[in-house]
Amino acid sequence: MQTFDIAIFLHFFVGLIATVNPIGIMPVFVSLTGSMSPEERNKTALTTNIAIVIILIVALIAGQHLLDLFSISIDSFRVAGGLLLLSIAFSMMSGKIGEVKQNKEEKSESVSREQVGVVPLAMPLMAGPGAISSTIVYGSRYPGVTSTIGIAITIAVFAFCCWLLFRSAPYIVRFLGQTGINVITRIMGLILAALGIEFIINGLRVMLPGLS
Repeated sequence: MQTFDIAIFLHFFVGLIATVNPIGIMPVFVSLTGSMSPEERNKTALTTNIAIVIILIVALIAGQHLLDLFSISIDSFRVAGGLLLLSIAFSMMSGKIGEVKQNKEEKSESVSREQVGVVPLAMPLMAGPGAISSTIVYGSRYPGVTSTIGIAITIAVFAFCCWLLFRSAPYIVRFLGQTGINVITRIMGLILAALGIEFIINGLRVMLPGLS
């Protein structure tokens, strides 16, 4: 595997961390699983991250075909995805965790469900529009078989890291405190805003070549 390819996967991995912000979602995970036993909480964490892998890999493989079906260019989707990432980033930098990714109706419906691993944790909180759009953009930018496999592996590694994080979520939340989590959330929001601007610039550069 070439160093350039590794750099692509690392860039995508960091982008996923900034987009999903698993540390910022940990308090939500703890609150939704607070009444569960340790075994049930670990099972929910596993279910959540398996669902993340499935959702993002489906977006990686079929995302471009869906765009073609609706006659949407990847550059238009890149700009739209960048705007979406910016909106999430501004929400994160203002300290609002999860409010952009999950509306009130989805929240009220999910509370009554016993299994919260898929909804709302996997979708829309983690594998939400921002992560899906990032995956489609990277998959379209690097369409080769090797790159696709590498991105899929990166998604699996990311989900595995989130699983480890969620297993220790109660201890980490207790250690960081709400202030520490808010600081990390704002830093992730800044990184995500920069990534969104990069998406927008790359899309506009192709759509409006006069700007180059």
